[in-house]
Amino acid sequence: MGLHGVAFQLSDPAPRAGNELANFDVARELRPNETRFEGIIGQSSALRKVLQMVEHVALGDSTVLLLGETGTGKELIARAIHNCSCRRNQSFAKVNCAAIPSGLLESELFGHERGAFTGAITQKVGRLELADQGSLFLDEIGDIPLELQPKLLRVLQEREFERLGSTRTRRVDVRIVAATHCDLEGMILEKQFRSDLYYRLNVVPIFLPPLRKRPEDIPLLVQHFVEKFARKAGKSMDMISSDTMEALRSYPWPGNIRELENVIERAVILSSGSLLRISKRDLSTRMVSQREADHPQTLEEVERKHILTTLKETRWILSGPGGAAARLGLNRSTLYFRMKKLGIARSVNASFEL
Repeated sequence: MGLHGVAFQLSDPAPRAGNELANFDVARELRPNETRFEGIIGQSSALRKVLQMVEHVALGDSTVLLLGETGTGKELIARAIHNCSCRRNQSFAKVNCAAIPSGLLESELFGHERGAFTGAITQKVGRLELADQGSLFLDEIGDIPLELQPKLLRVLQEREFERLGSTRTRRVDVRIVAATHCDLEGMILEKQFRSDLYYRLNVVPIFLPPLRKRPEDIPLLVQHFVEKFARKAGKSMDMISSDTMEALRSYPWPGNIRELENVIERAVILSSGSLLRISKRDLSTRMVSQREADHPQTLEEVERKHILTTLKETRWILSGPGGAAARLGLNRSTLYFRMKKLGIARSVNASFEL
């Protein structure tokens, strides 16, 4: 049974009797056109603005730069631009610049001739040629090596290039859509990205909002992913607790849609019966882990925390075989010096047991 039109029962990992049922009427009105916007789920104003922008820029042939956090669906938007354009019946090729070793990326993009390098036993057509008359999606463009950037710039400016190991100039008619989660302007200042390439890529920038900025889309996405993974697992799931749905809506989703998809897949696998169960404790753990990732501790912070923990365990006794100094592998004077430097003090009125 699908989830469409069903009551989503909201519950804890262990549902309490008498939990209220909430109806989530999540009719899929998200997509103005199922073919053009295939796979894009949501009906928030933030997403609608992006799709309106897609329809406008698709009419032209300008280079588009998709900006936003990892997991916001940049590849789906790139494909939507292609599907809305006059190139829709031609090829849509894609390259993840971060996933291919820098030594192979040039060959992947531009192709190579036989014998161009050790191991090049046959001629290879690059993604640029494969996308001729169509569109090429360059994901994680911030990871393209500096030495390849002039060659890509030439494609954008002159629509021409040479295969690796060839002197023959080839013409290509391709629309470039690039994407990144990096701060390209900051990379320019650090000499990691060419400014001329950036301005050629940044003709039409489109910013994709993170999932936390469009929480009203979460029920639709949950419904979509539950149906997808339940079908894959051969299960019938049509209910989710209201507490769980509220937890999903309020969680900040640092990994965006990709993280939500992974959480739902795991929940579908682990749940039995028709009720989807997601532990709020699991989401809380994810939130704590993300806070720690967002605010990494310095070496001094780690050391201070470790010393404080040891002092509490030894009841603030510094010396002796069971004292903090011995546990930390320090002599008493060194430990006392480290505590003074790190601002560790038990209290104004208490004295240390040395």
